[in-house]
Amino acid sequence: MKALVSASPFTLIVKNSRFLAELLTTDSAEVARALLTSQREKYPDASHVVHALAIGPTAGVLGCSDDGEPAGTAGRPVLEILKGSGITNVMLTVTRWFGGTKLGTGGLVKAYGDAAKGVLANAVTREIVDMAQFAFTLPYPILEAGKRLLRDNAFTIQTENYTAEGDAIQGELPASQGDTLMRLLGDLSRGQIVIERK
Repeated sequence: MKALVSASPFTLIVKNSRFLAELLTTDSAEVARALLTSQREKYPDASHVVHALAIGPTAGVLGCSDDGEPAGTAGRPVLEILKGSGITNVMLTVTRWFGGTKLGTGGLVKAYGDAAKGVLANAVTREIVDMAQFAFTLPYPILEAGKRLLRDNAFTIQTENYTAEGDAIQGELPASQGDTLMRLLGDLSRGQIVIERK
């Protein structure tokens, strides 16, 4: 799964109707509702503010609304495009200003889908990596070698506390590298470092 880092709004004009697609980060249905209310207040002259959302570690919480457009012509196409993106904890809104010409059901599906594709095409994302937390003390005799080992293995130090025994460290690294780190620290200290995995 991916997380949204940033996205620029995308505008599409179809037969004088304007469609503005935007991506907003959200981690709950409550936050999504507040964001949707904010979008409606931001564009009081809009005909419709259609939305789709994907929330949770595997994007298992999904939702959408046609916001007054014919059933299945707006929210569902936007949701399908959003699901295909692999992005989670995000709401995609497509705001429409009616231009005076009806687009028909097929035209609406295409316009809303194209607007969703447009905003996702320029979105900046990052892979969501499962992180593991560790706590241990690096004894002074191996402190420099230990810190070098941590740097070389993408370990992020969050807190350090120098004690009589050494440098008490807490930090994190990708969970997939946890066993390797524990083995390397064990080898370096000849089994003297006690590592607590949180």
